[in-house]
Amino acid sequence: MRISGGKFVITGGASLIGSHVADRLLAEDAGEVVLLDNFALGTPETVSHLDGDARVQLVKGDILRINELYDAFKGADGVFAVAGFLTLPLTQNPPLGLAVNVEGQVNTFEACRYAGVRKLVFSSSIAAYGEPGETLIDEQSPSNLASYQPGSMLYSCTKLIGEALCKLYSANHGVDAIALRYATVYGERQHYRGVNALYIIQNYDRIRRGLPPVLPRDDSEVHDYIHVADVARANVMAMASEITGEVFNVVTGVETTVRRIAEILLEITGSDLEPEWVDDAGGVKATSSPSLKLSREKIRAMLGWEPVVSVEDGIRRLTDWRATQG
Repeated sequence: MRISGGKFVITGGASLIGSHVADRLLAEDAGEVVLLDNFALGTPETVSHLDGDARVQLVKGDILRINELYDAFKGADGVFAVAGFLTLPLTQNPPLGLAVNVEGQVNTFEACRYAGVRKLVFSSSIAAYGEPGETLIDEQSPSNLASYQPGSMLYSCTKLIGEALCKLYSANHGVDAIALRYATVYGERQHYRGVNALYIIQNYDRIRRGLPPVLPRDDSEVHDYIHVADVARANVMAMASEITGEVFNVVTGVETTVRRIAEILLEITGSDLEPEWVDDAGGVKATSSPSLKLSREKIRAMLGWEPVVSVEDGIRRLTDWRATQG
């Protein structure tokens, strides 16, 4: 699909990922970008840097109200299905979280079918794999959800349902669709809802206040931190491709310990504070493992996508942005 001159809708457009997808579309000369958001979690301020761009339309709408999707999708070439509850808010409000992540995604696909939208790119998650083992995890790896916390398990299941909808609507209803399984997304416009990314933004804010960074007692816990600009580029490349019915990991393939995150933050701020280690048995967690070997070979081979932002550069970009926010 041609991006230049096209019309694209981003559900959850006033979010971390949605706002960066909009930036990327505009950089590639999209003709119209509709940012649909109910502002329950996102805010207009997240996309205030786009004020004044005639190609951008900010629309208040909810994926649980399908009539609002019909209106927003009219004439659209593609839809980026970003809207959804993350693990933490879904754990806190499961009735609404499950409605949004399941019924809302069904509404999104149905509205695409009704409006004649050619393609949808769905925001999934590596949470679909569950707890990792020691072996390399690619898109054919089975899900291992048995040891997950209940909220994390529910979140993972909603992402698997979204991926199944991609394949179903691609095969049966003429809506091309790709699912992207993100690792831990972080970056400028970071919010306080991403469970694993909280180590970055919360500890940076603590260091700025003169408080030590706080880490789980087992600081060998690793995550795959992917900068939101790389995620946005993967979204637009997926939309532009002629591929449908596929699932791709959007990951760096690099294991980074939470201790290393604290070290980077202390280096950037020039602080000599020592981290504090705490037990947080009641905290909401997704994957918390000393090993996370994720493959990006499929997306490299089929879409030509590779990450370009290192975790050191990405955290510096995030902290530079955060320093400008009161």
